[in-house]
Formats: sequence, structure tokens, C-alpha cells
Amino acid sequence: MSKKILFHFRKVDPVLYQAMRQLKPLAEIEPRKPAEYFSALCSDIIGQQLSNKAAIPIEQRFIALFPRKRVSAKHLLNLSEEKIRGAGTSWAKVRSLKDLEKTQRSREIAFAKLLQMQDEEVIAELTKIKGIGRWTAEMFLIFTLARPDVFSHGDLGLRRAVERLYSLEDPEQKAVEAIAIRWSPFRSYASRALWHTLDGEQAP
Repeated sequence: MSKKILFHFRKVDPVLYQAMRQLKPLAEIEPRKPAEYFSALCSDIIGQQLSNKAAIPIEQRFIALFPRKRVSAKHLLNLSEEKIRGAGTSWAKVRSLKDLEKTQRSREIAFAKLLQMQDEEVIAELTKIKGIGRWTAEMFLIFTLARPDVFSHGDLGLRRAVERLYSLEDPEQKAVEAIAIRWSPFRSYASRALWHTLDGEQAP
């Protein structure tokens, strides 16, 4: 994280700033290439509603199903639903992965154009895919497109981190929004710092 961004948090939110100072510096996230979007979305689907610790071994088994461990729509097409389920994914996620493959193959969504779209436009495009909701699209914005100003209000880990850090008990979304808006235009960095305060409990 650059000094400029860290100074922003020192100015707008001393509480989060002090928490950030106790963490290892956050590495910069570089935007991934469009050729990697498909595998990134597969990873995001697998990680839905799972902690990082739980998702990683499932993703590793899923990747091992592909030749040379290179996830692609072409090879996903040839994988049976039972084989994908055998990697540890739920049946709902199997269907989502298959729908993603169909979308990629039919070119219903212009994946190569996502990089040029605004955040809400990206979310609108990705949520056309069965099983991809706003949370999954927001994770794609942060970790694949490297958008700097994304905060997922539907993420339970972020909610838990805010509760702990600000000594709140079951805050309403409006209360969380009032805190998070101060972090703009760097809410993605705040999100990552908050996940790390949980010691990996819910960190994507």
C-alpha cells in the first residue's frame, strides 16, 4: 500500500489506520489479463460462503482436474458434473460453473470488455450468470480487475471485522455504510485490511 493511501486512512479514520499499522503491508493487486477472467470467476464461485482456509483445498482439487492444471472453458465443458462435485464443490456451484462455461462459449458476456466498464456495469454483466450474485462480482472487481474502491456490504467477514474494530453490536447496514463511505476512494484497501484483522477467518 502506498504512503498516499495510508495517509488517506490516517486522515479519515484513525481507528482503521491504527489497525492497518499493526498488519503486514498490503501488496498491490495488479489487474489480471482478460484471458485469466474465466479461471478467476471459477475461483470466486468456489469461494462463495467459504473461508479462505476451506476454499483453497477445494479449488486445488478442482484445478487438478484440468490438463496441466490450466482452468479453461474448453476443458470444463468435457468434465462431468459428478467429477466436479467430487472435488468438493456443492451441486449449486457445479451448476454455476457449468453456466459460466456456457456463457463463455456462447459469448453472451463480453469478458474482454469488463476492464473498460464501470463497477456497477461489471456487476450487472456478471450477475447474468447463474449462481453469481453481487458478492462474487465484487470479489472479481477487487481481486481480478484491481478496482480500488469496492466494499461488499454482503460479506459476513467484513461485517464481523467492522463490529470488532468499532465495538458495534449487530449494526444496521446504514451504520456500516456511514463508516465505509469515509474510506472512499480506497474502500478495497480497507476491505482487505479488515479481512486480515480476522486472521484469515473469512479472508477471500
